[in-house]
Amino acid sequence: MSITQREFDVIVYGATGFTGRLVAEYISQQHPDINWAMAGRSSEKLAKVRDLIAAPTDTPLVVADSSVDGSMETMAKRAACVITTVGPYQLYGESLVAACAASGTDYVDLCGEPAWMHDIVRNYNAAAADSGARIVLSCGFDSIPFDLGVYFLQKHAIETSGAPLSQVKGRVRKMQGTFSGGTAASFFETMKRAKVQPEVMDWLRDPFTLCPDFTGPVQPHGAKPLFEEDLNSWSAPFIMASINTKNVHRSNALLGHLYGENFIYDEMFLTGPGEQGEKMANAIASDNSMATNPPKPGEGPSKEERENGFFDVMFTGQTTEGKRLTAGVTGDKDPGYGSTSKMITEAGLCLVQDVDREKTPGGVYTSAPAMGEALIKRLIKYAGLTFDVES
Repeated sequence: MSITQREFDVIVYGATGFTGRLVAEYISQQHPDINWAMAGRSSEKLAKVRDLIAAPTDTPLVVADSSVDGSMETMAKRAACVITTVGPYQLYGESLVAACAASGTDYVDLCGEPAWMHDIVRNYNAAAADSGARIVLSCGFDSIPFDLGVYFLQKHAIETSGAPLSQVKGRVRKMQGTFSGGTAASFFETMKRAKVQPEVMDWLRDPFTLCPDFTGPVQPHGAKPLFEEDLNSWSAPFIMASINTKNVHRSNALLGHLYGENFIYDEMFLTGPGEQGEKMANAIASDNSMATNPPKPGEGPSKEERENGFFDVMFTGQTTEGKRLTAGVTGDKDPGYGSTSKMITEAGLCLVQDVDREKTPGGVYTSAPAMGEALIKRLIKYAGLTFDVES
């Protein structure tokens, strides 16, 4: 059976979890005409979630469990694309990647686990290339706004100046929301692995760890607060920089080094000028709440909190002539839940509906080389994101 003749366009695996439920609710409300199914370990829980989100009573329910032999293979063969929110992926994700890579099924996740992604790139890229499966990692707040933001700015630079920017700064200007319990759980699982596998720490430190056989120039660390004169602002470390920067460099490599082989990229959180900006930067740098009081997996903010959340990220760099180019990416919901659930859904649908398989063959991808402008258009149209050239 060809991929276009699969039973479902997309299956949402993990639909009974907090983020999975938001994905299912978004599909039901925003894309009622697609052919989709909800998947999880319990048909009873799936039915309860289906009713809770007011999805049609005939919405198909698929029982699937990564701990049961053959379950992931059976599910993968039924869909053109699987959207999975079941993490930490290093505990529960590999069997689904393997199944999708073997069956030619497209796959999108919310992974922010560099060590696991390192393994997936090396162990499944060839199988996915053979089958035609597009395995796209990190399709939530980490790392779509950052990956596509750099891509958007670099395309603008090439169109207007004839060359990419050799260095781009990603700077979070504003953000309101909470990081997910899954993010915290993934962090702790990665640290557990690092204790028994020391090379994991090398992978975490290396900005090119997702780029096999390539090492670029030394990159900024962004580990301490600093005052950036070119931006007239203090900047603080940004917790998602470790994963986002790796994805951006993988995108550059998969795009044939569209940004250049000597491309430099880093991310930080802008806190403003003066004493107040310095004070805020130091407060962010010393915050260890993720380690001491992490959110629990399966829990999340209320609907009101999600609705009131937002993010605003700036990408900026100078051309060889010294002209500063800047682009902004914004989202209208809590980044870790509200926006993330919309982003991963649109990524899955983009693969199925908008991305030509001949132009984008199988392999392990990041969002920019897999979907690029097609996904940017969907995110603007459906998901409440904006992409704007500011200078």
